Amino acid sequence: MSSLGRNLIKSCALLCCVTVVAAQQTLTLSNCVQSGSIELCQGPGGTTYPFTRSVAPTTTTVEPVSITEGSPPSSSITAVSGCHMHETQQFCIAGTAEYEIIGAPTGTEELPARYTGCHSHGEEIFCIAPDGSEVEIAPEGAHEEGPDCHFHAGVEHCIGGSEEVTCERVDRDYNVPLRIGLLFVILVTSAIGVFSPILVTSFTKIHTTSIIFVGLKQFGAGVIISTAFVHLFTHASLMFGNECLGELKYEATTAAIVMAGIFISFLVEYIGTRFVLWRRSKRAHSPAPGENVEYERNGDGKTVQDGAQIGPVALSHHGHSTPPGSTTEKLNVLVLEAGIIFHSLLIGLTLVVAGDSFFLTLFAVIVFHQMFEGVALGTCIAALPSSVSWSHKLLMATAFMLVTPVGMAIGIGVLNQFNGSDPSTIIAIGTLDAFSAGILVWVGVVEMLASDWMHGVLLQAPVGKTVVALLCLIAGMALMSLLGKWA
Repeated sequence: MSSLGRNLIKSCALLCCVTVVAAQQTLTLSNCVQSGSIELCQGPGGTTYPFTRSVAPTTTTVEPVSITEGSPPSSSITAVSGCHMHETQQFCIAGTAEYEIIGAPTGTEELPARYTGCHSHGEEIFCIAPDGSEVEIAPEGAHEEGPDCHFHAGVEHCIGGSEEVTCERVDRDYNVPLRIGLLFVILVTSAIGVFSPILVTSFTKIHTTSIIFVGLKQFGAGVIISTAFVHLFTHASLMFGNECLGELKYEATTAAIVMAGIFISFLVEYIGTRFVLWRRSKRAHSPAPGENVEYERNGDGKTVQDGAQIGPVALSHHGHSTPPGSTTEKLNVLVLEAGIIFHSLLIGLTLVVAGDSFFLTLFAVIVFHQMFEGVALGTCIAALPSSVSWSHKLLMATAFMLVTPVGMAIGIGVLNQFNGSDPSTIIAIGTLDAFSAGILVWVGVVEMLASDWMHGVLLQAPVGKTVVALLCLIAGMALMSLLGKWA
């Protein structure tokens, strides 16, 4: 055998040995040199080994997929069960993960406890409800970055999120029988609020100057002031700042309308008071035929007709120049009621057109709102002098009792056509809210706050009554302002 053949046999034997040893341990090779097609390397002990380089297989990098911890892959979900509510949203369990039911019904009917037939549409997962409808499910927290939405005057205001703003009418599911039933709840609540002070002062020994009645009246004053600023002024500003209305050319629109409401309220009361003074003066100077006219000397020694000295000073009440009497006081209450009625009509309308997801929350707030406003108006009606007939007092209270349910009835009638994002609707609601705010600012600050504290019974009241009145005033402002978070 030639030397070449012996070298090949020796190389093959060494290669086999290296292969066996390599399967058991790792060898360190160095000083490699190329000998033809074979690479020879020096191993431990100076032994030479043939070495063949192998081509490493191509590796593919797989991008990691973010999966909610504990949630099974979407392809393995066939059903979700153990459904329960977190506040107003339904959640169900699949494996150890919790899923949010995106398309769950929003009515008051009992929600399903299980959804089956789960399947994928692209990256989204859908399941079948017991009634055959299809709902979307998503891992808990997948929609946490969405907008926080609430309703103001029938318009859905959203904070956060990246959804595109739309001014088109939004189709929602409305539970009409529920709205009709709760209309009567609002009716009863309004009646309790407005009639209670009237009945209490009429059929009990509680007088309008008692500490209980004074406290109720100051609570009502706080409610009126808070309603004007926190509810109506704020809502009007939101209306005129709505993106669907576009940019206003006059930025002070809301404040200007509020100022108009204040001025018109002042003008009505001023003209009404001047008219009452004119009528009294005319009657004093024109005695009826056959009436005995008595004369007396005034402080200057001049002889004057009895009753002829009619003027702001002679008619002063509690030391200030507002003329007393049933006519002027009744006029003040009518101005207050006008402001309340304007926005109470809107309250009834916008309560009904709110979506079912927010309706019950808003309803609970409106119940307290109507109760507080009813007490505020009722105390003013009850404080009217006895010369105002009982029937007139009942008529004024009944008007407040009916106005919000009437607004709700109108809302039910236009439920499927109302679009709170329509520019004309926004302008109408914003204008009425701002104008009502102006009326209530005048009544709350001038006729109730300043009149009672600066010129009325509280100017020189005992300390105890003053403290109670002040606490009730603050309570009315605070509670009504708190309700402003939801309505």
